[in-house]
This record gives sequence, C-alpha cells and structure tokens, in this order.
Amino acid sequence: MLAVADPDLDNGPRTDRSATMRMCAVTREMRGIDELIRFVVAPTGEVIPDLKRKLPGRGLWVSASRRTVAEAVRRHQFSKGFKRDVRAAPSLPADTEILLIRGVTEALAMAAKAGQVVAGFAKVEGLLAQGAAQALIHASDGAADGIRKLDAIVRQKAGNIAESPDFPIVNVLTSAELDLALGRSNVIHAALLAGPASKTFLSRCQILVRYRMADDDKTEGSGQKF
Repeated sequence: MLAVADPDLDNGPRTDRSATMRMCAVTREMRGIDELIRFVVAPTGEVIPDLKRKLPGRGLWVSASRRTVAEAVRRHQFSKGFKRDVRAAPSLPADTEILLIRGVTEALAMAAKAGQVVAGFAKVEGLLAQGAAQALIHASDGAADGIRKLDAIVRQKAGNIAESPDFPIVNVLTSAELDLALGRSNVIHAALLAGPASKTFLSRCQILVRYRMADDDKTEGSGQKF
C-alpha cells in the first residue's frame, strides 16, 4: 500500500521503494511509475528530469508525455508542486526527450558489448529467417525498401519468432544514433539477440515512444512497432 502525505511529491529516491503508482502532477491521474517521469530541483533551482529515479531530494511526477511535460511548464506546475519558486525552462520537454534518446543509445551500446546485437541487412535477414532474433531495429531514416523486406519476414515468421505475434520492431533512432551506439558507420538495420541488456534496451525504447506519442495507438501489422 502506498501512503503519501503530499500527493504531488515523493520523499526522495530512497523512500517509498515499494511504490508502483504515483499521481501525475498535471492530469491528477494515478499511473504506474513506468508511465511517469520523476523531476527534481537541482541546487541551481532548475527543474531537471530524473530518468533513473536516483537523484536526491523530493521528486514530482509527470506523465511520460512530451505534451504533458510542456503543459506542466506552461501552467507553472513545477513551482506549484514543489511549493516554491523553481525554474522550468521552456526547452524542458525537448531536453527530456534528448535524455531519453541518450538512454536508449546507451542501452543499445551495452547490448552490443554483451554480444546481443547484430547489424547489417544480410545478417539481420538470416537471423529473422532462422527465428533467432528477439527484435528488429530499423533506422528511422532508413530506406523504405529494406525496411519493407525485413518487416515482411517478420510477418511470415510471426508465429515462430520468439513464439509471439508481438515481435518488437524498433525505429526510434536515426542512422547516426545507431552508428554512435554500435561504433560503426551506416547502420540501417540491426537485430537483438536474447539477453538482459536487450530487455533493458527495449524497455527504454517503450518509454521514449510513450513520451513522443502519449496514448496514441501507432501499432500496425504483425509486429509490435515502437
């Protein structure tokens, strides 16, 4: 059971560890903490996102939606929630997205170091055909033809790949961001192999997509696209 005297603020990152629900300071809705972003006030008085939920001080929670964070800035919700004058920059929604992207690229780099990422069209195609891949990654700016061909394999193998029709197809990163994460040039397609680092990457991708698209349903076709 979660008991909080102040519905807007937590008591710090090391308290309420069992809490799985928090109230969004903007919508006033209770949500799972994986659907929210924790914000804290830096020593300079600037509001900053605490994506890993580890920064000291009391935290205010906002739905993981760029639109909702922008609304919090517009309505001066951070000063109201923290009950003091704080600075929430107009760029906070964009800054938060940049940090989310960084978290995704870092997670992909860790998965690659763990040997859980394979890049290159032919190698990815082979893994998909064998049913050995756990997820498919496309650069968001990749050519439509290659994306279409690999997605077709996913549709054909949907019953076998990972034994799930919800095979993840990820397109949240540009080619340049994939290059940075994998330490190579011109990465357009990649595939994930099974492992904890891959799960972390997919989890961070879901948060980034939720932030960009809020509650819109953008899923189409046989795969779970995000």
